[in-house]
Amino acid sequence: MREKLFEQLDRAYDDMVAIRRYLHMHPELSFKEEKTARYIHDFYADLGVEVKTGVGGNGVVARVKGGKPGKVVALRADFDALPIQDEKDVSYKSTVPGVMHACGHDGHTAALLQLAKAIHVMRECLAGEYVFIHQHAEEYAPGGAKSMIEAGCLDGVDVIFGTHLWSLIPLGTVEYVIGPAMAAADRFEITVQGAGGHGAAPHQTKDAIVIGSQLVMNLQQIVSRRINPIESAVVSVGSFVADNAFNIIADSASIRGTVRTFTPAIRDQVEEEIQRIVAGTAVLNDCTITCDYFRGYPPVVNHKAETEFLKTVAETVPGVEHVVKTSPFMAGEDFAYYLEKVPGTFFFTGAQPADVYPHHHPRFDIDENAMLLAAKTLGAAAIEYQNR
Repeated sequence: MREKLFEQLDRAYDDMVAIRRYLHMHPELSFKEEKTARYIHDFYADLGVEVKTGVGGNGVVARVKGGKPGKVVALRADFDALPIQDEKDVSYKSTVPGVMHACGHDGHTAALLQLAKAIHVMRECLAGEYVFIHQHAEEYAPGGAKSMIEAGCLDGVDVIFGTHLWSLIPLGTVEYVIGPAMAAADRFEITVQGAGGHGAAPHQTKDAIVIGSQLVMNLQQIVSRRINPIESAVVSVGSFVADNAFNIIADSASIRGTVRTFTPAIRDQVEEEIQRIVAGTAVLNDCTITCDYFRGYPPVVNHKAETEFLKTVAETVPGVEHVVKTSPFMAGEDFAYYLEKVPGTFFFTGAQPADVYPHHHPRFDIDENAMLLAAKTLGAAAIEYQNR
């Protein structure tokens, strides 16, 4: 059965590339993916596959029932883009100013669509049911996964598999992690309200830049001096704004950053430490400082049995040369919500192109052959899971 699936996918490769390049040329931002959702819906409708749109927002869910009884396996791909100007010199460059697929979601969608088509063609000789979850808004919290789950996309599902094409991993490599694989991703926004004034009279002011600088430096001590070194955490300040003329002492400053953790206890501790530092700095400088803390996605925690199963399957997929256990990654992913509800695993498929750029870079691209390996690995896992 696997071999027939692989043959179907090999024949569909050119169509897979065409879909990916079309989506790459017509990206849409998180929560605004109306045309993309319609494109996905029409693909399934033309096949005669049961499909629902508007699932939890712009989500699309299709279902294919096999000819024999069995388990219900869900496969997920995301399809939103990023607010980045595409700087690649390629024929399929984004046609939308300031928006591009800089993370591979177009490839995820193309791979899952052609996999769904192959499974639909083979459905009479397959067992079980296959749920194809096309998720909107992965890039921007609160994301699309949670609302899609609330809308019923996991109803009746026994297991879920997902993959991310990764430009920094060589083609032919599949990487997996058992347990915590990706971090909880939170953000904070701090506003310092001082008392501005003339640059020549600092004694009459409360300098928001100096106060903000104290905050930035003290925040760096959370991980280095407050968190157990055996644990993992990241506190990064990404924005510090206090825009004034050169001879004006800043009246206010804005600081924004991100927190990444793997466990609930450390997540709580980091938030408490940030609030404590903010409160103490305000007292020290006799000023007002507010801190808004926003909890984003929980950590992606892969289930042991399903991850080991995926590893075994990946080792037998043609074209996959290396299946590697790797370290947890501090990026966030709302695939975490699916894994909180049903068993499953999220893995990385190597997609390193000739010109390598990281994800979220204006010149990001993938080796499109990785889509075929991703589709084959997901498809083999879905079919073979029926025999577990």
